[in-house]
Amino acid sequence: MTHAAPVRRLLAAKALRGFADGYVALLLPAWLIERGFTPLQVGVIATTTLAGSGLATLGVGWIAHRYHYRALLLAATVLMAATGLGFAAVTGYAPLLLVAFVGTLNPSSGDVSVFLPLEHAFMSRVVSDRDRTAAFARYSIVGALAGAAGSLAAGLPALIERWPGMDAHGALQAMFVLYALIAGAAGLVYRGLPRAPGGDAAQRPRAALGPSKSRVYTLAALFSVDAFAGGLVVQSMLALWLYQRHGLSLAAAGTIFFWTGLLSAASFLAAVPVARRIGLVNTMVFTHIPAGICLVLIPFAASLPVVMALLLVRAALSQIDVPTRSSYVMAIVTPEERPAAASATSVPRSLAAAASPFLAGWMLGISPFGWPLVAAGALKIAYDLALLVTFRDVRPPEEMGSG
Repeated sequence: MTHAAPVRRLLAAKALRGFADGYVALLLPAWLIERGFTPLQVGVIATTTLAGSGLATLGVGWIAHRYHYRALLLAATVLMAATGLGFAAVTGYAPLLLVAFVGTLNPSSGDVSVFLPLEHAFMSRVVSDRDRTAAFARYSIVGALAGAAGSLAAGLPALIERWPGMDAHGALQAMFVLYALIAGAAGLVYRGLPRAPGGDAAQRPRAALGPSKSRVYTLAALFSVDAFAGGLVVQSMLALWLYQRHGLSLAAAGTIFFWTGLLSAASFLAAVPVARRIGLVNTMVFTHIPAGICLVLIPFAASLPVVMALLLVRAALSQIDVPTRSSYVMAIVTPEERPAAASATSVPRSLAAAASPFLAGWMLGISPFGWPLVAAGALKIAYDLALLVTFRDVRPPEEMGSG
């Protein structure tokens, strides 16, 4: 039976966090530059936040089975509030590095944070197996839309500057104080969650991963291949290739990415009916392969309209696997293993994606043909086939009775 109230609270908290992450990712470098730090120092702080978030996410995933998820979520909001206040008030570079490492700021578009494994595990416990994929689809689209709204909110400092007695410094500082206030609002939302959703709190396993360990590590490796391939075609690299090959302006590229972003968000909803019809693994594979084929074909397209059409088709298909992937990971492990499984499969993805954009830049420096797109498409298709071969017989509970 699905418990609607806890799910609504998780979605509301996700929206709050997504909004905050959306604007802080854009304002962080501007705030640091305004305070006198060099671009190199800004880059070091951004890298430190990513490294700290990844380690914290893994750590929380590995200890969450010993505690109530609500208590850990509330503790995470306290850390989030302290992070916002720390970046608003701390002036020294070394102290800021410490705040960046232990804090919750997210300078990327992904959601690798201490909240992720807890929310995934909590949601999987309060929804039925049949409704799990739909819940993750809503979770994904809420995060995407909230993040987009947050990106627009990055323009607020320009408006705040016009207030009497306010300057650029104060306007940017106010946005980090707002980040702390949003953390407090998220804490109030989490406070209304049940204390111990499902399971027997008195019978917790000693290890974060037990019988599902091999499955989780195999999925983590496969997902990392997919993420590495995705890193070859991040928006900045795609924009560079479109400029090199087709002379497309930044404004025109921005318009294309706006529509591909909308299609990607809409595809989250398509995951639910497709998964119910053909299963989670088949949905991940057979919607993802055509998207990979589109990537391979794009460099061979002679005209810009064909390139745009292939990019739009890819956008409509490539993200259907996001909610199905999250749902599948939660489905094939025991309830006690879910936090560790969520962190173990998400953090390596983030690290793998961060490792490949420089390789794409190297390829584009050698030739404007578009080899990063070909390589990304081929790797993604190889990942899809490996996933199908390895996990086609590992079915989630809601598919056990299907043929």
